[in-house]
Amino acid sequence: MDDNFDLGAIAGYSGLFLQGAGTTLGLIAIAASLSFLISIGGAATVRWGAKWARRLVMAYVELIRNTPFIVQMFFIFFGLPSLGLKLTAITAAIIAVTVNLTAYCIEILRAGIEAVPPGQREAGLALGLPPIWVFFSVILPQAIANVYPALVSQIILTMLESAVVSKIAVMDLTHVADLIQSRNYRTFEAYFVVAMIYLVMAICLRRLMARVGQRLFAGRVR
Repeated sequence: MDDNFDLGAIAGYSGLFLQGAGTTLGLIAIAASLSFLISIGGAATVRWGAKWARRLVMAYVELIRNTPFIVQMFFIFFGLPSLGLKLTAITAAIIAVTVNLTAYCIEILRAGIEAVPPGQREAGLALGLPPIWVFFSVILPQAIANVYPALVSQIILTMLESAVVSKIAVMDLTHVADLIQSRNYRTFEAYFVVAMIYLVMAICLRRLMARVGQRLFAGRVR
């Protein structure tokens, strides 16, 4: 085997790299969408919910934020079948990433909600608007604008951390690198290319979401 750096040795695996990148992006897109929706309810519960509901949400947040993601994923994929719930690898990965990301998004959105001046809610209620309408039309847009950069950063960090889903045989980018290096033993080249793909995806995703944020929030997001 030639020990010289040779990207040509893995050029024939471009299709696999594209497949892995697609799986990674698809996974994070689904998980981020679900997490965002769930975290809105979670953050609102922490701020205005009943005492028992607040404690339940905060217990969930503390549990997830203080345990390793890979342990959470293994529990879902390997542990739940013992309770009779069998999941495919990709389904388990989506659930694990969603559960993990939601805990962080709840805390981020909660901070955004608390940063909105209380007078905004009081003014909406004084106009006779229903509390739920005040929340979604007045408070939530401002809260998201306040923490949008933090949400973007957390989503990108989660995308990078999702590389561990390869441990349950999800065909993501990292799993592709494992597969390629096992076939041709070009370990350095395989992981180098995957690292560069992750870098490009992270940069492009951050810039894309920054532009989306600028349009949604009229330049308030930088």
